[in-house]
Amino acid sequence: MNVLSCSINTLKGLYDISGVEVGQHFYWQIGGFQVHGQVLITSWVVIAILLGSATIAVRNPQTIPTQGQNFFEYVLEIIRDVSKTQIGEEYGPWVPFIGTMFLFIFVSNWSGALLPWKIIQLPHGELAAPTNDINTTVALALLTSVAYFYAGLTKKGLGYFGKYIQPTPSLLPINILEDFTKPLSLSFRLFGNILADELVVVVLVSLVPFVVPIPVMLLGLFTSGIQALICNFSHGLYR
Repeated sequence: MNVLSCSINTLKGLYDISGVEVGQHFYWQIGGFQVHGQVLITSWVVIAILLGSATIAVRNPQTIPTQGQNFFEYVLEIIRDVSKTQIGEEYGPWVPFIGTMFLFIFVSNWSGALLPWKIIQLPHGELAAPTNDINTTVALALLTSVAYFYAGLTKKGLGYFGKYIQPTPSLLPINILEDFTKPLSLSFRLFGNILADELVVVVLVSLVPFVVPIPVMLLGLFTSGIQALICNFSHGLYR
């Protein structure tokens, strides 16, 4: 009962975290809900970039690929290879989900470093990468966790829960807490890294506008890609 109570409190805490704010935000009132308009705006831009790229990639495929087609095929191969490494031979049905999650997080992270969001003025708040908002990272982490449990139950049925008493039943509380705290860990890791990277770049640009911020921006691009991989594959579906 104590373990169940801790797990419920963890999920409740994750919901409460969605109300955390850093700075001012631009709100929209949709029905009875108040949402961060700035997150929706930047998320729509990222989705438009992904849909536009996908449309261009599949519009006129060639037997002898062009440079653009080669690039998209290369990205798909990377996603397939990493999926196969983490999931195993039955990775095929999961490629669309994993690819969509990975590309959304990757492009969102990079948008914070490459797109001049701050030149667009809002009544309140300012635009930034979608993953700079804790609400986005919580939603992505929960999607990953739901997929993780769904994959395990689909493959192994109720026998999936046997993993919680491996290698010894005494580890049952720790194994349960580990699974239910992963969304919390993923949410804060992605949110914290992207927020910190953007804040560092903003401070450096304000102090030294030229040359000096460039290495930090390049490091941010690298860590953004790593964070996209971690958020998608930290669970390891089926395992």
